[in-house]
Amino acid sequence: MKFHVFTIDVQQPEAGQEALNVFCAQHRVVDVEKRFVDQGRHSFWAFCVVTLDGDAPSRPAGDRKRVDYREILGEADFSLFADLRNLRKSLAEREGVPPYALFTNEQLAAMVTRRVTTRSALDEIEGVGEARAQKYAPHFLPRLRQAFSEAGAVDAADAN
Repeated sequence: MKFHVFTIDVQQPEAGQEALNVFCAQHRVVDVEKRFVDQGRHSFWAFCVVTLDGDAPSRPAGDRKRVDYREILGEADFSLFADLRNLRKSLAEREGVPPYALFTNEQLAAMVTRRVTTRSALDEIEGVGEARAQKYAPHFLPRLRQAFSEAGAVDAADAN
């Protein structure tokens, strides 16, 4: 996640409002915190906007197309995808964050379809930053390696 700070002047808010609105329309906003800073004639609103890594544009809820991964992935791949979703859910609950803060469904599907078994391969998935990869690779990579080795899809060299 990334943090972005905006200020909006109380007496002339137009420019600050426009900048904040444009930014929010172009990023995946997770949270917004606002504070009023009272400095007399120089008072302003301060906004801290939290976005997901990768900052993919957000879309209105009505524009989102629901992806049915059961149709996209084969039976074995979907089973692994579901296992990764369960792992993500348990880790997210432990950390008190929403599951998508760890990885999105799209990122989990990419792990499965790209046969990710190494940290470098995990780093190549769009939106997976260095910190997230470092934090969660020890949880996800062993499951991926095990699943792919059982399916005969992992070279011994790739497991390291």
